[in-house]
Amino acid sequence: MQKENNVTVPAAEPDLNEIMKIRREKLKALQNAGEDPYRKTKFARTHQSADIIAGYDALENTFVRVAGRLMSKRLMGKAAFAHILDGKGQIQIYLSVNDLGEKYAAFKDYDIGDIVGISGKVFKTRTGEISVHAEDVELLSKSLLPLPEKYHGLKDQDMRYRQRYVDLIVNPEVKNTFVTRSKILSFIRSYLDGLGYLEVDTPVLHTLEIGAAARPFKTHHNALDIDMYLRIETELYLKRLIVGGFDKVYEVGRIFRNEGMDTSHNPEFTTIEMYQAYSDYKDMMDLIEDMYRKLAKEICGGDVVPYQGREIALGKPWERLTMAEAVKKYAGVDYADWNSDADARAAAAAKGLEVPEGGNATKGHVLLAFFDAFVEENLIQPTIIYDYPVENSPLAKRKADNPAFTERFEYFVCAREMGNAFSELNDPIDQRERFEKQVAAKRAAGANAEVDEDFITALEYGMPPTGGLGLGLDRLVMLLTDSPSIRDVLLFPTMKPRNK
Repeated sequence: MQKENNVTVPAAEPDLNEIMKIRREKLKALQNAGEDPYRKTKFARTHQSADIIAGYDALENTFVRVAGRLMSKRLMGKAAFAHILDGKGQIQIYLSVNDLGEKYAAFKDYDIGDIVGISGKVFKTRTGEISVHAEDVELLSKSLLPLPEKYHGLKDQDMRYRQRYVDLIVNPEVKNTFVTRSKILSFIRSYLDGLGYLEVDTPVLHTLEIGAAARPFKTHHNALDIDMYLRIETELYLKRLIVGGFDKVYEVGRIFRNEGMDTSHNPEFTTIEMYQAYSDYKDMMDLIEDMYRKLAKEICGGDVVPYQGREIALGKPWERLTMAEAVKKYAGVDYADWNSDADARAAAAAKGLEVPEGGNATKGHVLLAFFDAFVEENLIQPTIIYDYPVENSPLAKRKADNPAFTERFEYFVCAREMGNAFSELNDPIDQRERFEKQVAAKRAAGANAEVDEDFITALEYGMPPTGGLGLGLDRLVMLLTDSPSIRDVLLFPTMKPRNK
């Protein structure tokens, strides 16, 4: 700190260009001396930081070789303390000229951020900190850019997403989020494998722009000279496998949708879709409740998890409401009172509710509009909403006792849709009619779309009654890591390029 006119002001920040220049000069000097750190090819580690700290009683006075990024350096004349960061955490290093000779002088010239290798014995300092007493030190890679200032870290949210590699270095909790993400995915795979599901891979590149509501990314295959589309779902190929005789399949699939971005949407994301022959959507309800309950206990240590100031009870039986029941509960409007589409539109007008389909809106369209406007925001605790109108469920089986509705459900947590499930439509004639209506609607809106004739052909060979469920992995990770944005759980979220 400095004083100007008896007022204390912060010292001037070091010039970044000057820091970069100095570091490059150090690198050049090393290279001229035949000590180019970038030519180092290997450092045989014996332990990582957390292993040493956890196993100190057995490792005291043991010779170890550790390596990592130099995160702090405190010089005290002929001795120094430092901390290095490796894949499991940080550990303190003690270095002295008596042990290292000329290498100590070289170490004094190392910069924060450099990658170093340390050989020495495990001990505990007078203050009780488990450390490594260095007998040798080696520069393995030179950091030419400084890390963010120690006490302020990398706080700029936009920069954290753009430079995730720096974010991971200086914000340890970020790395924990992605370790948890990996554990969640591993658990789900183990859970489904234990139920007899088979993990499969299906094509990412499709030759058709199908009639679904999502807009795809388009590319061109040069050798075949055809346009192709990045997939917007894994569903249709997985159901082809059910036709082919697989009873239970699932896929962890990367999905691409050329649409808007917000805290719960990224154009590139991950879903897990599963299909089970000879089952229905009620079986999928039971499966997802059981999986969440066990997953929460495994990952969070209990079935009540915190999310953005709320306690979410994943272990209690989830509330289950039909869409009509939910609209009646939260909007005070009863679907049973609508004897015609006109009645439904009148009910919407009475509530000041605009329905996207306008004068062409059916009862199903109006019910969906009421749900979006009045219900979803109230679904904080885990809730299953089932029996969706056929108007927005082109791949779900109609209810036998009420064909205006389908055997479909979505489940919601914290007012956010987390997954979608059907008793899958296996009637090829009905499926074609719904596809054709969907394609016609997209074309009328100026978009391209085609009926997937091969999928219709597959259904014509016969698909058994099947229950299917898809969930968004990223939103699930958000929930279990208490993350407010999908960008917090994607290592490299999609970002608009900055002007150079």
